[in-house]
Amino acid sequence: MPSNFQNALAACPLVAILRGLKPDEALDVGAALVEAGFSIIEVPLNSPNPLTSIRLLADSFGDKALIGAGTVLSPDDVRAVKAAGGRLIVMPHADLEVIRAAKAEGLSCTPGVATPTEAFAARKAGADALKLFPAEGIPPVIVKAWKAVLSDVPLLPVGGIDASNMAQYRAAGADGFGIGSALYKPGKSAPAIAADARTLVATARPLFP
Repeated sequence: MPSNFQNALAACPLVAILRGLKPDEALDVGAALVEAGFSIIEVPLNSPNPLTSIRLLADSFGDKALIGAGTVLSPDDVRAVKAAGGRLIVMPHADLEVIRAAKAEGLSCTPGVATPTEAFAARKAGADALKLFPAEGIPPVIVKAWKAVLSDVPLLPVGGIDASNMAQYRAAGADGFGIGSALYKPGKSAPAIAADARTLVATARPLFP
């Protein structure tokens, strides 16, 4: 069982972002991801019945992957995710109150940041990693500059990341990636997700020897 975010990231440098996932497909999608090698899975809270999906995934795959929620916006959300069995809090922003709530509950937390000021504040509040979001606006040259002064916390570009641009970001110092639409979209079949998951893992792992 991955005991924390860093251990899970070391097992596989990709975070599966399942925005729009429905509970009735959670187990099939989760199985496809875990079998492909994913060790971090997030269900954004603006998905249908997200806490049910998180509970299903945590009960079935929590010994193999770090399961949690994305789009977490409040301390109440943090507590609800923990009650559902989630162990990871992912945010689109750097709300220090939410970060502190997650750490107080013993959960891993990856807030979203878009400026160095946000990044340093989030790290000080206890963030386990920093989600560089949206990555479309944070190109590799900026990641390289950030890494020079934020070398002690993992940096994960999220937004528009796929097999075609991971190597550029990794060369700039990225420590992993959040993968959304390149992996999962509502209505996509489990076999198609499995195939894309295998391709993404096969692309990413050689970048992190």
